[in-house]
Amino acid sequence: MAKLGKRAKSAREAFAGKEDLTVEEAVSLIKSNSKTKFDETIEIAMNLGVDPRHADQMVRGVVGLPNGTGKTTRVAVFARGPKADEAQAAGADIVGAEDLMEAIQGGTIDFDRCIATPDMMPIVGRLGKILGPRNLMPNPKVGTVTMDVAQAVTDAKGGQVQFKAEKAGVVHAGVGKVSFDEAKLVENIRAFVGAVSAAKPAGAKGTYMKKIALSSTMGPGVTIDVVNATGN
Repeated sequence: MAKLGKRAKSAREAFAGKEDLTVEEAVSLIKSNSKTKFDETIEIAMNLGVDPRHADQMVRGVVGLPNGTGKTTRVAVFARGPKADEAQAAGADIVGAEDLMEAIQGGTIDFDRCIATPDMMPIVGRLGKILGPRNLMPNPKVGTVTMDVAQAVTDAKGGQVQFKAEKAGVVHAGVGKVSFDEAKLVENIRAFVGAVSAAKPAGAKGTYMKKIALSSTMGPGVTIDVVNATGN
């Protein structure tokens, strides 16, 4: 087993025995123990009592974090004509149609969010096996298949976060940077947890939110109290 460095060992010791903290306590602990030379992302992982293999237990949605993510989001848009112009004017990084499809098929995926107008879905549909596993497939349920491409681009650039339960029923996302004020991180975290709570599917049985943990990119994780996180 590899030896822990001084920094990692110190962080482990600071986190030892601490669990089910309030959101405020967890954020304070993570910020005070972040010693890296780069601005780490604060990440949230939520274990949900769902089985996403069943359609009525799929958890999926989108939330606009009130203080943004601290990350620059590259946006690709499938559109033609005036809608392509609207997307470019709104700040889309890549706009195209068949040419964009071919680039993606060739292995070039230089974006974090993909948006499409409804008429482009026959083209986008051919990319399901490539974009689907990366959670990049445009979907009307999260507002990425829309005629209002300008608004969709603005939302994506402004701190909107998509979430989707993985096979084990886990939802995870970045909710800000260590450099953010504690109050802003707490606000972002509560907004994210609230959105996942509101997305509870009809088929969910028993305890919906089983466990919530926070961590920084390179740091250990700490569990937070579910009731405190949801504000219930």
